[in-house]
Amino acid sequence: MNDGFEQISLKEGFMKHNGGVLFKTISKNEYEFKTTINAIHLNSAGITHGGFIAALVDAGAGTAAHRSADQNPCVTISLELKFISAVKLGQELIGKTKIQKKTKSLVFLTCELVSENKIVATASGVWKILSKKIPGAGPGG
Repeated sequence: MNDGFEQISLKEGFMKHNGGVLFKTISKNEYEFKTTINAIHLNSAGITHGGFIAALVDAGAGTAAHRSADQNPCVTISLELKFISAVKLGQELIGKTKIQKKTKSLVFLTCELVSENKIVATASGVWKILSKKIPGAGPGG
């Protein structure tokens, strides 16, 4: 059940190829995204690859930046992640993003990833709001 989430990985690309990302708006400054861990997301230790987690945060939090910037395209300037616990096959990974500050040209946000009520990773980042809508650009990677 999607519980108000919408699929944002509609165009061909990295995130669609890797299973897609579901997204929903909670409030003007709060957003959530999620995915379920599949075999293609695992590393040789049998846990979710950190690179996939980073890409998921970039796509989900980037979509939050995009939505908070009145649907203008945004590009990642910086993204800092701290990996805290492992995620295994079949588990749902949920990102909770909060916009900390938005200026005319930048979005500052934080994100917490959880699975089965455990914190998996935390992140903070800065996104640049592009002044023009770019043809073919959009959320979800």
